[in-house]
Amino acid sequence: MNIAIVTGASSGMGKEFVLQLSQYVKVDEIWAVARRENALEQLKNLVSVPVRPVPLDLCKEESFYAFAKLLEKEKPDVKLLVNAAGFGKFGSFENISLEDECRMVDLNAKALLAMTRVTLPYMQPGSHILQLDSLSAFQPVPYITTYGATKAFVLSYCRAMNRELKGRGIRMMAMNPGWVKTEFFSHAFQTNQSEVQYFDRLYEAKDVVATGLKDLYKTKKDMSIHGFPVKFQVFLVKLVPHRFVMDIWLSQQKKAKNNKGLA
Repeated sequence: MNIAIVTGASSGMGKEFVLQLSQYVKVDEIWAVARRENALEQLKNLVSVPVRPVPLDLCKEESFYAFAKLLEKEKPDVKLLVNAAGFGKFGSFENISLEDECRMVDLNAKALLAMTRVTLPYMQPGSHILQLDSLSAFQPVPYITTYGATKAFVLSYCRAMNRELKGRGIRMMAMNPGWVKTEFFSHAFQTNQSEVQYFDRLYEAKDVVATGLKDLYKTKKDMSIHGFPVKFQVFLVKLVPHRFVMDIWLSQQKKAKNNKGLA
């Protein structure tokens, strides 16, 4: 049985991957992984490919073992793995609990690594892995500190693993979007006391995902960036010392609020 696996599938970017992936890969079933089983069940009515809800909390280590047992039992041929699960919190570290900081590391970095490792034995040459990353991977981001640090891990891990997997004929790519209109903001703003208010551009999830899947299947890139302004920003942060990049970011946040409809 050929399958695709999508984590974080209940909403946002993960859900959009479920909706679009059949345009690029032919599978018999999509395994949709997330905590909210009801939201996963609703996906069955949105796509033509059968969806198998796999309700797991990837912040809990036992979920990786449960998923590994499921793979061992079913022995599928995994054609595509999309790790889209993740969350962030905005604001001063003093306003973000230690629990939330650790959960960001657990979900954004540890779970991504673990789900990749337990799935790889079931992937053959020609299979693909897409790791949902972030523009924040390229620079330190005060007041989005821990989230940005987890995404820097994802970028480094993904690019290096892509080289390791080349000999096996498996391709891994990081997808590094800028700001995207999703439920991400409703969680991120919960700890924000005005430190992060300004957003220069907001993209639609469907457009960002379309670019990511196209780059994954139609190019040899090890990272995908949607939108020329974001690409240009990535180019600049490679040239400018990070202390200046952080100065610019902090200066932007003192502008008038630009978060209408997000908070």
